[in-house]
Amino acid sequence: MENKIYLTFDDGPTPEITEWVLDELKKHQIKATFFCIGKNINNHGAIFLKIINEGHSIGNHTYNHLKGWNTSTEEYIDNIALCELEILNLRSRIYDLQSKIFRPPYGKIKKSQSKKLKKLGYKVIMWDVLSADFDQSIPPEKCLENVLQNVESGSVIVFHDSVKAYKNLKYTLPRTIQALKEKGFEFSTIQ
Repeated sequence: MENKIYLTFDDGPTPEITEWVLDELKKHQIKATFFCIGKNINNHGAIFLKIINEGHSIGNHTYNHLKGWNTSTEEYIDNIALCELEILNLRSRIYDLQSKIFRPPYGKIKKSQSKKLKKLGYKVIMWDVLSADFDQSIPPEKCLENVLQNVESGSVIVFHDSVKAYKNLKYTLPRTIQALKEKGFEFSTIQ
């Protein structure tokens, strides 16, 4: 039986924070999946390229972190296309592949948006373990508990490489990695 789990990071690339995450992953020789915001790719292209160069997979998280349920399907798909352009503008310098995984911001998406994305060749990737690192009202210990009490083989765990999440992420990520390695989990990327 495979004992794989998937670490994912939403909302980057973010200066210093994404780089800290990459350093933590490198220390443990772990690969992860980063769902990037197009605007952040545009503003921090060197960090985005570092994610790719270090062997991690990347996905689309819209250009402006749009709430799908408050946005028309046409506007939402256009925003995803803008993010895809940012990914391709930088990624194509290294690879001739398109990123075709997508995670909706806030984990919500209209059925019409999901259908359209699937027709465009995207796989919509959700999660089953939410660290809640973005919630500044909870202590970092609770974020760690959120992960460790809910993870199982095949779990997709969501963290955020954002300023808002950093306090909780800095505490939680190293402890999560250590605990999951001790339990024999292997870390993999989503393609």
